[in-house]
Amino acid sequence: MNLSARLDAFRHPSTQKKLAGICRGIEREALRITPAGQLALTSHPESLGSTLTHPLITTDYAESLMEFITPVARSVRDTLNQLRDLHRYTYRHIGDELLWPLSMPCYVNEPEDIHIADFGSSHVGTMKSVYRRGLTHRYGAVMQTIAGVHYNFSVPEEAWAVLAEKEGMRDCVEYRSQRYFDLIRNFKKIAWVIPYFFGASPVVCSSFVRHSPGDLDLQEFGGGMLFKPFATALRMSDLGYTNKEQAELGITYNSLQGYIDGLRRAVSTPSERFAKIGVRDGDEFRQLNSNILQIENEFYSPIRPKRTAESGETPTQALERGGVEYIEVRALDVNPFTPVGITAEQMYFLDLLLLHCLFSDSPTLDWEQQQEAEKNLNLVVLRGREPRLRLHQGEREVTLKEKLKDLFKELDQVAEVLDNAYHADAYSCVLDSLRGIIENPEKSISGQLIRAMREAQQHGRGFAMRLASSYREQLISEDLDFYTEQELDEVASRSLVEQRDIENQQQGSFADYLAAYFVAAEEKKKRAC
Repeated sequence: MNLSARLDAFRHPSTQKKLAGICRGIEREALRITPAGQLALTSHPESLGSTLTHPLITTDYAESLMEFITPVARSVRDTLNQLRDLHRYTYRHIGDELLWPLSMPCYVNEPEDIHIADFGSSHVGTMKSVYRRGLTHRYGAVMQTIAGVHYNFSVPEEAWAVLAEKEGMRDCVEYRSQRYFDLIRNFKKIAWVIPYFFGASPVVCSSFVRHSPGDLDLQEFGGGMLFKPFATALRMSDLGYTNKEQAELGITYNSLQGYIDGLRRAVSTPSERFAKIGVRDGDEFRQLNSNILQIENEFYSPIRPKRTAESGETPTQALERGGVEYIEVRALDVNPFTPVGITAEQMYFLDLLLLHCLFSDSPTLDWEQQQEAEKNLNLVVLRGREPRLRLHQGEREVTLKEKLKDLFKELDQVAEVLDNAYHADAYSCVLDSLRGIIENPEKSISGQLIRAMREAQQHGRGFAMRLASSYREQLISEDLDFYTEQELDEVASRSLVEQRDIENQQQGSFADYLAAYFVAAEEKKKRAC
């Protein structure tokens, strides 16, 4: 059954609205910086709550790397209003500091300036910090200051029954999980589309390369910056977060159980390289363990199957128990041309792309085919705006432009169905707006960014700092729209109480806690259907 046949299930008046409840969530990372454009060395403000327990505002790797998390919502407008409110609220609590508007970090003087995020004194908080200390020893601190945007997506509950009936299947946990893995395999093959249109890291500060050298033959851009002339997203290149040993694990996406088994193998396979770091130095832990992955979260992929974990569960245990609940897309750079790092148009396009991946046929993807897909992704990351760039397609090569034109013919079909579902034209409009970038890649975000940074240099102004200052003034002057100030104050206060309760209730040593965690992590979960 092909794309068109599956879409037909949602063309009838009785079913067309079933696709109108797409659930979305955003996780946006942003570095706190000083007015001088350097990494902020201050602690995460207590007035913003506990980074351990706050559900909306926390930190990622570094104390200065903030993360804004929107709850699940069915409206693009609501999601963006929530995200904007979290930025507005944060600016009221960080003094004269700003949020860096790019994915690649600002000037970093020394790696020692990058302070690992502090999650408090509880065992769970200490584990989070030790995990990040391990990342420092494994990959370097500067690598972990790269920011991105994660897009969480799930198919409307009402749509599953329609799709299952069309395919002659029973709607259950196993069916939904398998279809999400079908989506993932198709996405892996066209993941390069995202950096082509939305990549926003063609330029990097020379201080980053000084502390985290790669082999990318970067050229001088001026103003202390380096670049590759046709690059789209250096964040996703070898300069970014990589683990060469992960490539040898052969984790594939043909089934939920196969994925779970591969990931568990990664967290239990010793690494000679990481063993040299050592796990403990006296009472201080240098990393959680010396395996290829300390924990499952360390595995990098531009897309992940996810299930909300219960207390004490690992990601694979949650998947094993309840199947795939949603998809997390991790291939987005921070969009510098909006204060919150992502636009409605990007969200609409991601909806289209992900539903296209779900509704299209999805044969199994062996390791060699997966490697080919990753080669295409790397080509676009490093050379995406290069005229006449050709991508691999089995035994032959096809121009990127040809592949995009073929893809857009199919996306037009998805857009028609979604526009009917929402009684609007947002989806067809976003495709129309992106078609011009197929013909002229300089209209892409990476192309616009290169041009804007060159123009800023001519006027003796730092483009990113000018943006950061502008966004600060804009956001701090706006009233909250979705939340109230009191609501967010209460969430922050409650999170501090929750952290204190966790710290007061803990027992035993951290070493014992960690040992018990890894024993529990090996337990297999029964799956419900």
